[in-house]
Amino acid sequence: MNKADQKRLDQGTKSVSHAKMLDYPIKVLQIGEGNFLRGFFDWMIAECNKQGHFKGSIAVTQPRPSGKGKIEEMKQQDGCYTLMLRGSHQGVKVEHTEVISVFSKVINPYEDWREFLTLAKIPTLEFIVSNTTEAGLKYQPTPLVEGKPIEAFPGRLTAFLYQRFLHFGGASDKGLIMLPCELLERNGDSLKQCVLKYCTDWDLSKTFMDWVERDNLFLNSLVDRIVTGFPVKESAELYSSWGYKDTLLTTAEPYHLWVIEGDPGLDNRLPLQRSGLNVRWVKNLAPYQLRKVRILNGLHTLMAPLGILFDMEEVKQAIDHPDFHHLLCEAIEEEIIPSLPFSQAELLEYGESVMERFANPYVHHLLSDISLNSMSKFKVRLLPTLEGYYEWNGRLPASITRGFAGLLRFYKGEVINGQYIGKSFKGKEYIIKDDLPVIEFFQKQWSLHDRKEISAKQLIEAILHHQELWGKDLNTIKGLANELTHHLEEMIEGSSSI
Repeated sequence: MNKADQKRLDQGTKSVSHAKMLDYPIKVLQIGEGNFLRGFFDWMIAECNKQGHFKGSIAVTQPRPSGKGKIEEMKQQDGCYTLMLRGSHQGVKVEHTEVISVFSKVINPYEDWREFLTLAKIPTLEFIVSNTTEAGLKYQPTPLVEGKPIEAFPGRLTAFLYQRFLHFGGASDKGLIMLPCELLERNGDSLKQCVLKYCTDWDLSKTFMDWVERDNLFLNSLVDRIVTGFPVKESAELYSSWGYKDTLLTTAEPYHLWVIEGDPGLDNRLPLQRSGLNVRWVKNLAPYQLRKVRILNGLHTLMAPLGILFDMEEVKQAIDHPDFHHLLCEAIEEEIIPSLPFSQAELLEYGESVMERFANPYVHHLLSDISLNSMSKFKVRLLPTLEGYYEWNGRLPASITRGFAGLLRFYKGEVINGQYIGKSFKGKEYIIKDDLPVIEFFQKQWSLHDRKEISAKQLIEAILHHQELWGKDLNTIKGLANELTHHLEEMIEGSSSI
């Protein structure tokens, strides 16, 4: 089909459920117009509606003025979009495409502030879901001015809740359930603290603050799904095969997990589990966060510097390399999982799912993106495993120690045209992105070594001693400096292999 002949998704190509969805009451206010929520939460609501369990629609707004373009596209497509799920799940190949229709209202709060606040008066509204990035959950001093939009999400939420409180006279059954999806530990708690701070700033009544505390829920949650977004290289071919154009087309992996710290009885109101989705209502979110940080994120941090040094560009290249694959499996099965105080069988199952997700040919996850701020990531994701393994076994974990040495070699670089540039084992340049004090420290130490003013062992000892970096002197871990020196010398000499 010629591009000129292609119609947009709204012109006679909507899903069968679209008209039915418009009859559903608004039960959710969504702050976030981006790929992730469309490929995660909105898909979940569509699944619940398909099974007749939720029978609700979503009003969506953007967190920032910069989201205006996407909001306009949503309006042009009547809130409909195409979602493609591609990859393998539990050994089964998945390729599924469907048109999602869950949005009954699309509002730009910066141009329609009054209409946005009017949503607070909807009696059927129950949930507020957000994805505003970690920065979006931070408190920013903001005045409350009649008729003026509030850009900071927690401030906007406070004004919204206040309108609801006033309209319903503080009715206890009109409180809302906040479900932030931002990748921030204790995200619900953080959001609530910000709201209460605005209440104080704006001198709002104690009665309102009591209502916020007593009748509203701010739930901590952990989201896990890779949403790869718009497939630029494939879009023309896909449009031709479908016979319509969809600028909101979103792609994602089949795997999904949402862990919510809340009463399981809430599934009666938001029937995610009942609809067969991988959602867990739990008393304590911490074990799930720790599992994800140590295994999934830990493997990312282990593979990125080493992979770049061996001229790899994407996660899948590392997974497909036999030696690298063996290194990662050894790290999961023999070092990371045994150091976690949870069910080993469940952790192994999770580890297998992570490796399957890494091998997804439709996910092009760049190692250069993962390598951002690798030092602080190693401290949180891998150093606790290294220390725990040593404490319990009296020896160092081989794979993680090797990865640690690779990380230190990765930070060997020089400033060129304002960027800190490193070189792979074969001389290919890459950019090292980290905080300026970290870069300056490593540049100084490596330059001393290159001028032969310090040995490799002294270089390692200086790095391990840097307490601002690690929060402690890592030279106290017996044998660590020697092991790292051995690996690093091999890497410097060019005799290193994966």
